[in-house]
Amino acid sequence: MSNNWVAGNHLELLENGEAFYPRVFEMIRAAEREVIVETFILLEDKVGEQLHAALRSAALRGVKVDLMIDGFGSPDLSPAFIEGLTSAGVKVRVFDPGSRLFGQRLNLFRRMHRKLVVIDGLRAFVGGINFSADHLMDFGPKAKQDYAVELTGPIVSEIHRFVLHAIAVGGKGPGWFRRRLKAARHEERAPTGTADVQFVTRDNRRHTNDIERHYRAAIRTARHRIIIANAYFFPGYRLIKEMRRAARRGVDVRLILQGEPDMPIVKVAASMLYHHLLHAGVHIYEYCERPLHGKVAVVDDRWSTVGSSNLDPLSLSLNLESNVIVRDKDFNHVLAGRLNELMRHGCKQVQTSELTEWSGWRLVRSFFIFHLLRWYPRWASWLPRHAPRLKPLEAPPEPGSGATQTDAA
Repeated sequence: MSNNWVAGNHLELLENGEAFYPRVFEMIRAAEREVIVETFILLEDKVGEQLHAALRSAALRGVKVDLMIDGFGSPDLSPAFIEGLTSAGVKVRVFDPGSRLFGQRLNLFRRMHRKLVVIDGLRAFVGGINFSADHLMDFGPKAKQDYAVELTGPIVSEIHRFVLHAIAVGGKGPGWFRRRLKAARHEERAPTGTADVQFVTRDNRRHTNDIERHYRAAIRTARHRIIIANAYFFPGYRLIKEMRRAARRGVDVRLILQGEPDMPIVKVAASMLYHHLLHAGVHIYEYCERPLHGKVAVVDDRWSTVGSSNLDPLSLSLNLESNVIVRDKDFNHVLAGRLNELMRHGCKQVQTSELTEWSGWRLVRSFFIFHLLRWYPRWASWLPRHAPRLKPLEAPPEPGSGATQTDAA
């Protein structure tokens, strides 16, 4: 992506599945030409079934529908679920499906972690919300707190081009890509608002650290406040250093992290950084009502980001991610208000006095953490890099037809 600011956009913040799913399904039902969905997790629960019904209905009325799921995040969809889509004309593709060894999935690294929806090339959804019922409050204590945005305006052209290119690189080729772009309308370039937006991605080739660089640049230039809400927090040394420097020069730096994590190791890893951050003046809040799954931030009164990228080694050094960076006072105000509400009513602030570990052990541990944070991006680069591979799934053949399921493209 160009990483240039694109002016004239409108954004709506969507908090949790209660706001996100109805809006996405409504727009899919209203689609006239094209629906493209990328998601890390798609489950066969009530949310997955609603997406299934919306995509199937759109395809049956002649809309081009493409669905990309991740082979690690969505490994257990039934043949009947897939057949219900493909038989209606939905193109279903799996990103790097992996075989299992003794029932265990081994394809953990370099996953397609993006969550993107593009409707008719005119409207896009970007965020951290998967298509699964655990993003709804009625799921119970393990329901996830998360965010996404709905975008209209010229930035949607870049997002649309990106998702089409992802399909083409996975096997369709440049000719298909050019034809799909040519078929797109040009009204998508009309301004719809006043927000400047960048669509920023992370991959394992040309854009290996773009999202982290945007975070660091925003923190480095912050003057008044920084609020970061991030589910999986174990960033690299340079980002930690910028946060500490900002707090020491008087910026109000606040972190919202998991207090009731979906995986215990998440809190353990983040808490290993508490000494470094608290003693520099960073304020840490643990969200304790249920698991935090958000990946959002605001800096001062204009800069914001919403997306799929955590601030941990997987997201910053391995996975395929996407965020929007927003420069707009109104959107910043809305997101900051939601995060302040979260801190007031759902968080416990961590105090320096609560850190009572033996100082000798803390010194040794700090030494190892420092060097881990400093060097893990380089270590991550040693892991195998492979070209993205999309496996298209087709409807099972009719009995006696002699057809076979399509192999990897």
